[in-house]
Amino acid sequence: MTIAKSFELEVTHLPDHTELPESDGTFVKNFQELPQSIILTDSLRPILQQIHPDARYRIGQDCGIYWRLTEPLERGAEAPDWFYVPNVPPLLNGEVRRSYVLWKEYVAPLIVLEFVSGNGAEERDRTPPPELGQAEEQKVGKFWVYEQAIRVPFYGIYEVKKAAVEMYHLQDNRYQLMSANERGHYSIPQLGVELGIWQGEYDEMNLPWLRWWDSEGNLLLIGEERAEKERLRAERERLRAGEEHLRAEEEHLRAQQETLRADEEKQRADRLAAKLREMGINPDEL
Repeated sequence: MTIAKSFELEVTHLPDHTELPESDGTFVKNFQELPQSIILTDSLRPILQQIHPDARYRIGQDCGIYWRLTEPLERGAEAPDWFYVPNVPPLLNGEVRRSYVLWKEYVAPLIVLEFVSGNGAEERDRTPPPELGQAEEQKVGKFWVYEQAIRVPFYGIYEVKKAAVEMYHLQDNRYQLMSANERGHYSIPQLGVELGIWQGEYDEMNLPWLRWWDSEGNLLLIGEERAEKERLRAERERLRAGEEHLRAEEEHLRAQQETLRADEEKQRADRLAAKLREMGINPDEL
């Protein structure tokens, strides 16, 4: 990775996450972005805990990824709506990261996802940096940064208005548009999961959400869905145990009825035998 110095200052050292701005002052663009990020993170967490039993991974949500030095400093960062980085420690030198600084960590995210609020032009912008010595008048395009600078293997552009996600895979140093599988999902082999659109309600909003499935096509559940599934499983188990108890009670009652019937038959036979003896007839000889 080449870190471009695009301003006329003598750089004595490369700054780390404690020295770089952690925000560019922009707002989260809509109320759907936060719950969407929660869905992605919460449902994927059990998979990541299996892949990383040592907990060496990070998920970023609107966190800056610094890929070059610029003036102002914020111009050298992109803040994806959601990204996952494998094989990095949870803390950096014992501290929570304020941003993700590539020239200090070296590991690029495996997947970056952008949530479109406008027309999608910003997320598809391929504008490269200016030639060396030229003034930078326009921000470098997101698409170019993820493809050519950070080199993220998987890049997704999610448009809730279109109920669609556009996925790219870095091949031969260029993003190639991915094709969906028979389920309409996009495979991320390194995670053993698929990404696609799920229509349903979350956070009191019925929307086409971006979600994960396993390689067999089973939806990866978020925490409250897992809790509800467990509650239903426990309720089914309770009902099954109740049915078994009722069945056992019915069997016990049926056995008691059989015993009572046998007792009544014996008493009837005994009375008849007694009558026959009173009449001088031996019932055993009949």
